[in-house]
Amino acid sequence: MSQQKGYLSNENRKKVTTHRLLEMKQNGEKISMLTAYDYSMASIIDKAGMDVILVGDSASNVMVGNATTLPMTVDQMIHHGKSVTNGVEKAMVVVDMPFGSYHASTQEAVTNAVRIMRETGADCLKLEGGVEIIDSVRAILATGIPIMGHLGLMPQSINKYGSYALRAKDSAEADKLISDAKLLEETGCCSVVLEKIPTELAKKVTEELNIPTIGIGAGPFVDGQVLVMHDMLGLNKGFSPKFLRRYANLYDVIIEAVQSYIEDVKSSDFPSVDESY
Repeated sequence: MSQQKGYLSNENRKKVTTHRLLEMKQNGEKISMLTAYDYSMASIIDKAGMDVILVGDSASNVMVGNATTLPMTVDQMIHHGKSVTNGVEKAMVVVDMPFGSYHASTQEAVTNAVRIMRETGADCLKLEGGVEIIDSVRAILATGIPIMGHLGLMPQSINKYGSYALRAKDSAEADKLISDAKLLEETGCCSVVLEKIPTELAKKVTEELNIPTIGIGAGPFVDGQVLVMHDMLGLNKGFSPKFLRRYANLYDVIIEAVQSYIEDVKSSDFPSVDESY
C-alpha cells in the first residue's frame, strides 16, 4: 500500500479547528465531513484524512433502528461522542445536541451543552434552527462552546414538516433561511449545515456568509459536503436519496464474508491446525 502524501498524510495534517474551517473557506478549499458513531470507524475515517467528523443524531436511525432522530438522548449522544473522540487525532469532532436538549430554556441548553462538551471531549456542537433557538445559541456561545448551525431540512422538526421533501422552494421560506443563516453568523456560529435545499439558494447563502457552509443535498456551490457514513459506504440499501453517492457496497461485502465464515464453521474448516493452539 502506498503511503499517504500531501495534506492527507497524518504527519502533515494539523488538528482541524474552527479557525482552520474559516481559512479553508477563505482559500477556496472544500471541507470534507462525514458521520461516525464509534471508536473503530472514527479512527479509520480520521486516518483517511477527513476534515470534520460529525457525531450525528442520525445514530438514532443507523445505529439504533429508529424511524426518526427524535428518540436520541443526551446520554446516548455522550456515549457516541466519547467513543468517536477516543479514536480521533486530527479531525474536528462535532456532536449533535439531540431533540429537546436546547429548546425548553437557555439554562437547560447551557447545562446540556457543557455536559456534552465536558464528557465527550468534542470540539463543537451542532444545533438545528434559526431565530427560534437563537437565545440558546447565544447562551451556549457565551460559555465558549463553538456552534455549527443547521438550516433547511431539519430532521428534528420532521413531525412539523410531515415529510423529508426539499425545503425552501418558495420565496418566503428561502428568505427566512437566508435571514436565519445571517443571524447565526452574526451571533457567532462557526459554520452552518444546509440540508436539502435548492442549489441556487445554497449558493446564494454561501456567497453572502463569511462562515463556511456545509451541504447535504444542497448542490456543489457550498464550502463543504457531509454524508452519513453508513449511506456513503453502502452499509444499507434502504435509503437512496438523489444526493447520495455510494463509494462502496459494504453491505454485500459483509454478507459474503459472514456467509463464508458460517460455511467454514459448519464444515469444520475453521479453525485450521494453524489457527489452533
